[in-house]
Amino acid sequence: MTSIKRYPWMNHFLGSPTGYVVHLQRGTVKHQGVGQAFWYRPVNSVLSEVPVDDQELPTLFHASTLDFQDVSVQANVTYRFIDPVSVSSRLDFGLKPAGSAPAAGKEQVATIIGQLCQSHAIDLIATTTLAEALSHGVSRLRIVLTESLRADTRLKSTGIEILGVQVLAVQPESDVERALQTPVREQLQAEADRAVYERRALAVERERTISENEMASQIELATRREQLVGQEGANARRTATERAAAELINAQATAERQGISAIAEASQIRLVGEAAAARESATMEVYRGMDQATLLTLALKEAAGSLPNIGNLTITPDLLSGALAGLFRETPANAGE
Repeated sequence: MTSIKRYPWMNHFLGSPTGYVVHLQRGTVKHQGVGQAFWYRPVNSVLSEVPVDDQELPTLFHASTLDFQDVSVQANVTYRFIDPVSVSSRLDFGLKPAGSAPAAGKEQVATIIGQLCQSHAIDLIATTTLAEALSHGVSRLRIVLTESLRADTRLKSTGIEILGVQVLAVQPESDVERALQTPVREQLQAEADRAVYERRALAVERERTISENEMASQIELATRREQLVGQEGANARRTATERAAAELINAQATAERQGISAIAEASQIRLVGEAAAARESATMEVYRGMDQATLLTLALKEAAGSLPNIGNLTITPDLLSGALAGLFRETPANAGE
């Protein structure tokens, strides 16, 4: 940073590494260069300090297109002073006492470069439409401004070198910009809506697929359940048929056993009856040849076997005489026969 120390009748100057100082004393260059340090008398000396580092100049201006639309151009110019002595002689970079108005050298450079940029940009934009200016204006303006500024004789004679030009934006008016953005916004909104609809359709399709799968699973389960019920019914019918056949066989076997038992029992009864009849017949044959007294005795014996036990039996003469009379009375009759 440049510093000046003031003493009576003399001042001391100490320069900076980025400032090129030119010391004129009565119109003659006494000192010049970067980082100078010297004494000088302020009454007959003039000091000018020109920056030698790169300078950035932002600029903004308006232009009209071929279809009469206003656009704003924002650019940035990088330059430097390659001939500080010429610059100090043509522009105001003088070091002034404290309280005085600052040097206007940078403002003069900004005015010169800004006017040159605006002039060349207006000439180019006037031959293009708004659509072309918005689509290709930035690159075209960068090329045109760089070439035109580097070839400008005034800048060269002043000792100013243009390092580069950057065009940052070419914008229309706000209402025109909104109008131009509307179709794109609507298209983007339509794309967003279409994406939403497709996502919803895909979700519906997936839900339908899931429902169809669930329905197919239910149908498959119902079919298998029906097959299971049919198989269970068939098994039940087969079991009942087998049980009925077994019961029928058991019944037939039982009936056959009962029939055989009945036949055997009937045969036994018949045999017993026949044996009893034969015995009775034989007995009757035996009885047929016996006399009455013997038969009576046998009858009494049979009757006595059938009677209950008698503890005491009293036979009176009347009873005995009557029985004997009856017995002997019937015997002759039988003998006569």
